[in-house]
Order: sequence, then C-alpha cells, then structure tokens
Amino acid sequence: MTLYEELKARGLIAQVTNEEIISRMINEGKATFYIGFDCTADSLTAGHFMALTLMKRLQAGGNHPIALIGGGTTLVGDPSGRSDMRKMLTIEDINHNAECFRRQMERFIEFGPGKALMVNNADWLLDLNYVQLLREVGTCFSVNNMLRAECYKNRMEKGLSFFEFNYMIMQSYDFYYLFKHYGCNMQFGGDDQWSNMLGGTELIRKKLGQDAHCMTITLLTDSQGKKMGKTAGNAVWLDPNKTSPYEFYQYWRNVADADVMKCIRMLTFLPMEQIDEMDKWEGSELNRAKEILAYELTTMVHGEEEAKKAQDASRALFAGGGEADNVPSYQLLDTDLRDGAADILTLLVASGLTKTRSEARQSVLQGGVTADGEKVTDIKKSWTPESLPAEGLLLRKGKKSYCRIVK
Repeated sequence: MTLYEELKARGLIAQVTNEEIISRMINEGKATFYIGFDCTADSLTAGHFMALTLMKRLQAGGNHPIALIGGGTTLVGDPSGRSDMRKMLTIEDINHNAECFRRQMERFIEFGPGKALMVNNADWLLDLNYVQLLREVGTCFSVNNMLRAECYKNRMEKGLSFFEFNYMIMQSYDFYYLFKHYGCNMQFGGDDQWSNMLGGTELIRKKLGQDAHCMTITLLTDSQGKKMGKTAGNAVWLDPNKTSPYEFYQYWRNVADADVMKCIRMLTFLPMEQIDEMDKWEGSELNRAKEILAYELTTMVHGEEEAKKAQDASRALFAGGGEADNVPSYQLLDTDLRDGAADILTLLVASGLTKTRSEARQSVLQGGVTADGEKVTDIKKSWTPESLPAEGLLLRKGKKSYCRIVK
C-alpha cells in the first residue's frame, strides 16, 4: 500500500484538485506542503490531532511540512463555521501562543534544516501595502464567487464584516507567498476550508500561469476533527496544565462506540492490518479498543510514563477500587469557604466537574454525584478543611468524571 493509499484507507482524504499529481508527489516524497494554525489560544487542542498526525505521516514518507502560524490572519479571524466574530487578540498574545504551538508540535514533527519549517504569515501580511495588495491580488478574485463560498454562508444572515471578508484573500496570498519563497506545492486543511483553499490555487494560476505545479490541494475530512476538539463545552487541550494527562486519557477512553475505530484509523500509527482486524470487535471488545486509542494518543502527547499512570488510574476507578493517585486534583482555597466550610455545589464548580452552580445542583438532585463512593443528595452537604480525608475527597459526577479535593 502506498502512502497516499494509506491516507485514503484511514479516511483522511475528502477532496482533491488533481489526485494523480497529488498521489505521485506524496508517494515520491516530493510534496512540500503547509497546514495553517491560527493562534487563538496558548495551546493546541484535540481538534488539531488530525493535522498533527498527518504532518508526522507525510514527513516520515520523505515529504516536507511547513507549519504556518497565522500571526497575521489571527488578527482578522477566520469566519468559517462561526456565527459571530472572533475575539481580537494583541500581537503579543499571538506571538506567545505561536511559541506554545511550536513546543507542542515538536512532539509530532521534526524541525530543522531540510526538515520541517515553522513560518509566521505576519512576516509578510503585516508589511503589505493595501493599495499594492488590491492591485496585485484583488483583481484575481470575483466578489460574486466569494459570496457563494461555503465559509461565508453561515455569516450572511447575521452580517459579515468587510474586515472578515478579507480572510479568504489573506489565506490565498499565504499559499501564493509560500510557493514563491519556499517552494510549497501543496496545502492541506479541513473540508470547511475548501473555498478558501481554492482561492489560493486560483491566485497562483492567474499570477504564475495555468501550468504552475503548485495548485494541487488535498483536504482532510474535518467533521470528526471538529467533534474531537471539545467535550461538554470545554476544550481538550494538549497542554497538561490545561488538560491533565489523566483527563486527556479519559476523553479518548470515553469516545462513542461508533467513533472509536474511526479515531483509531485516523489518529494512531497502528498498522492497517491490525486495525482491520480490530474492526471486527464488538460489545465489550470496544472498551478494549477505547483503551488502546486512549493509551496511544496520550503517549504521543504526554509520553509513555504519563499514559501508563493515566491508564492505571482509569482502570482503578472503573473497577470501583484500587489506587487512583493520578486522578486530577483541586486544592481547596479560602475563597471556596463560607462559614469555614465548602458546600458540594461550590466544590463541583471549583473542581471543574460542572460549569455552573445550577448544573451542579441538577447533578446532585438527579443522583449523579458521589463523594468517596457515597451518593450525595443534599445540595447543602459541606466539608471543612479539617474534615477532608488525608488523601483527599474523591468527587465523581456521572460515571466518568472525577476530581480529588485536597487541603
């Protein structure tokens, strides 16, 4: 099986502009490709996994990744898939986020001369003269075609600002610039980016000629990636200070039965023969598949030692006993206390098990909360720091969410 055939077998390819050229370039290790990352936070999320593992696969096949940090485009914000405008960040925030991204990407791809590159589109976008851009690039875009683009449709009813309308032109210019200065001949992105990415291809054709061998585009199928980024309204971060290795493991351990094999195909590096055999698993065997998925991905992000700790803790809690020292903990603060004690609603919110006191109240009243294995039914149930067990109070919400409250 060739590398391109493997990408298709893993369910990673959604749309391409010229499959014959693309497959040949990838299989021969002649693709210099980029994937863009807008720096809207100081950590990548589980939703970036598909892009990161793809870069790793392609680099292993001799291809050259370019991680494009969107220092310039982040100042505008991608309107794709959004009903409102993104929060504007400062240049200082964006630069900090970019450095955080690089440290996390280094667990997946190898940077250096002749290897992967990281570049920032602020280096060329911020220096562009507006009139010069209009003359050089603006004439290559049809407003009629832009308004029909999928990435703008969700915004048309509520209003699309001219500020955001420029995002497609900026992203297209990125591909044009990377081709001219870095020999980039391919771009990858989510299938919701198809219109934006075609803009880059067309810009290169119009500026450099129809025979330019850089208008090849492949797109990841990103519907699963969007689902991977969040759980219960909260992002699943790659930064262990935001999402602990245990929480990260539990997230993948708890994927739906219908998604587990899809995630294993797309995100792990298990051999396809092994995955095809696992496809036959049913019932309780799917829990084993979820453990494999969680262990493989946690190892990739946090290392084998942390993955083993998370697995042991998860097994102990699911079994209803044993050691669970690696469960996330929350240290009780003086601000959590009222009249010297913290009630169950406060602890649920402070520990992150619920987002609001009303959600906490509902969980307690519905019988979904336990403390050290005993169901809590009284919303006024409280603990003083002195009454907490020496090893901490183990709170559980539902079947799968845990946190240890410590002094």
